[in-house]
Amino acid sequence: MVPQEYRPELIPRKGERIAWLLLILSLVYLGVALWSDHGITWLPAIFVALMFLSAGSITLGNWVDRKTVLRLDAEGVSFSNGLRNVSLTWKDIREVRVLDSAWGHRVQVRGPATSFAFRTLGEVFMQGELKGRMGFADGESILKKILEVSGLREIEATEKVRYYAHS
Repeated sequence: MVPQEYRPELIPRKGERIAWLLLILSLVYLGVALWSDHGITWLPAIFVALMFLSAGSITLGNWVDRKTVLRLDAEGVSFSNGLRNVSLTWKDIREVRVLDSAWGHRVQVRGPATSFAFRTLGEVFMQGELKGRMGFADGESILKKILEVSGLREIEATEKVRYYAHS
């Protein structure tokens, strides 16, 4: 098998910039309210905290996407995303679950002691216009190759989940 390396589609960073801008604006409002001694309610402080958590989680998600690499080679599969590093030999892959979602499929690959998940290509449309793509563009072929080389067969299928394991 020729080693192959895959990276996910990267979503636009516009949402991240908007979240940080809203945080800055809410911090300015909070600062002006405190400085002018009008007294403030808890609501603006709670809004600032929520904006910080939102902006931080969006930034973390974008960072993880940019660090994500999925490799297939003769030995097995490896997955790395800056927070998690998983390597499984082909014989160590015990099961694969494919969950339907609004944007692509979520694929869970499980070994004896560790696992990882990736998303097949999903496209986000708004008012009929493509706004973004997420997941792995070759996600379906990655899934097919993992199932084929590891020797897993479909064991069970429901409307939302397909389950593959050794028969």
